[in-house]
Amino acid sequence: MHETVRQIKAQLRLFMNGVLSQSLREKGLKYRLIFGVELPRLKEIAAGYEQNHELAQALWNEDIRECKILAAYLQPTDTFAPELADFWMESIHNTELADYLCMGLFRRLPYASQKAFQWIASENRIEIYTGFRLMSHLFATLGTEMNERGRNEFIDQAQAALQGDDLLIKQAAQSALDRLTINE
Repeated sequence: MHETVRQIKAQLRLFMNGVLSQSLREKGLKYRLIFGVELPRLKEIAAGYEQNHELAQALWNEDIRECKILAAYLQPTDTFAPELADFWMESIHNTELADYLCMGLFRRLPYASQKAFQWIASENRIEIYTGFRLMSHLFATLGTEMNERGRNEFIDQAQAALQGDDLLIKQAAQSALDRLTINE
């Protein structure tokens, strides 16, 4: 596993973008290392490997932006327990990573909507944001396959978020509401 992680890091170095790396640091992203590799290239790298729980965990444990993003694409859903989702959530410190995790992993989970509701009800800003972003992805990919109680609960949570002061959460809630109404 160590050798595979080393190979992946070598690939990341080949596609390093110093301008993007610096820009991300200036925007406040804090990692030990940021290669500045864009998502399409990261998806290409991920496509060269089979999904593997141990590899995804090893990448997640690196304090490297691109390794964490790759972990989302390489983590199989059948070995990603809800407790592990919560553990990863505790490590998310920026919206970029939250978005990539929603797009690459969280939306594929069989318990995705339960986690989204759990995180939306949290007091933690990044969890609330992630919950709304996850719901937005679920509405976009799965439509509105939700019972009436769940739908009403989601609308109530989104409307409450829209009344709050946090612009980032308001945008995430509005995006999810928009996706819900488009699919109705």
